[in-house]
Amino acid sequence: MKRFFDIIVSLIVLLLSFPVIIVISILIKLEDGGPVLYKANRVGLNDSLFIMYKFRTMIVNAETLGPSSTSADDVRITRIGGFLRKYKIDEITQFINVLKGDMSIVGPRPEVKKFTDIYTEEEKRILTVKPGITDWASIWNSNEGKILEGEEDPDKVYMEMIRPEKIRLQLKYVNKHNFLIDLEIIFLTVRKVLIGK
Repeated sequence: MKRFFDIIVSLIVLLLSFPVIIVISILIKLEDGGPVLYKANRVGLNDSLFIMYKFRTMIVNAETLGPSSTSADDVRITRIGGFLRKYKIDEITQFINVLKGDMSIVGPRPEVKKFTDIYTEEEKRILTVKPGITDWASIWNSNEGKILEGEEDPDKVYMEMIRPEKIRLQLKYVNKHNFLIDLEIIFLTVRKVLIGK
């Protein structure tokens, strides 16, 4: 049921947003000539690595020029990238990951390996469910970049201020999830994006 729902919704979203995807792709390419997509290495189900697709919102090779946690005022963010991040438009391409089966629409947000490598035994349970585009933690903290804004060490602030609650909410989903809960999370995510509440 969950996989069928993921496929149908992802196809609908990608088809309806296709004109927007084309326009965004052109704007990203025009800004600096770099690639349209950012291919991010993430850890997925059962500790497996996969490539997560996002519209590129930062300068080329940004991952080699700064921390993995990104503040809203990070100088690596491009002009079009700031707009895409603000309205979560850079996430649209992750529906490709859902179609491929790397991700689900709802599930714990996939992490970079350096953070999953320090998981405790309990936290490793997060990797027993397929990662998703949204979850309880995404609703709680929909603007991580704003929290990290102005910080000299975004990774340190992430570890101290964001990660503990994020982990707690991800484990909450692992402990109890079903189709109705997924629908609730999707509804709350859409509401958060549209009206910010």
